[in-house]
Amino acid sequence: MSDIGGIAGFAADLMDWLGAPGAGLAVALENIFPPIPSEVILPLAGFTASVGDMNLAAALVCTTLGSIVGALALYWIGQWFGRDRLYAVVARMPLVKVTDVEKTEAWFAKHGTKAVFFGRFVPIFRSLISIPAGLERMPLRLFLTLTALGSAIWNTLFIMLGYGLGSRWETVSDVVGTYSKVVLVLVLLAAVVFVVVRIAQVRRRRQAGLPEEP
Repeated sequence: MSDIGGIAGFAADLMDWLGAPGAGLAVALENIFPPIPSEVILPLAGFTASVGDMNLAAALVCTTLGSIVGALALYWIGQWFGRDRLYAVVARMPLVKVTDVEKTEAWFAKHGTKAVFFGRFVPIFRSLISIPAGLERMPLRLFLTLTALGSAIWNTLFIMLGYGLGSRWETVSDVVGTYSKVVLVLVLLAAVVFVVVRIAQVRRRRQAGLPEEP
């Protein structure tokens, strides 16, 4: 696999060097640094197993452990940062209100378990959902269970696709890469809509002579 370049080449080098634990390390890094896409790492691990250079069961176990380790690191970052620091930062940010955070916390208290589990199937959110889980002090055992289940499903799906497709494993990356780009565009559009609406709200309150909301 020495002729593979880019991120796939980096993942391939880890797998050549460490085997299945290398795939797990690549996935752990993917959780911490979302620009490293699992849709490249996982099918490649499946292809590597299909040619006999890696044990399939070991690949499934190590990548799921890698997902848990990466998610746990972000969970601890959220827990360390804490609500007090978050509120202090938000209070200094333009356009964002403390009430926005309070509404988000209320939503997470109601839907957090579903968000952590199903978030594992959504690019970008797959990694970032661990931070609010830590901020909101989701019970660690529950967080680990949901993360392990969601990650095991996601990882198994793409490893088995790579295993079945063999040398055509990059087909999976191409399809899921398009899916990831669509999600990113939707997130950016939502952010733009939020900013536009919030600016309009601030202008209306100023024109009406009302104080800004906290």
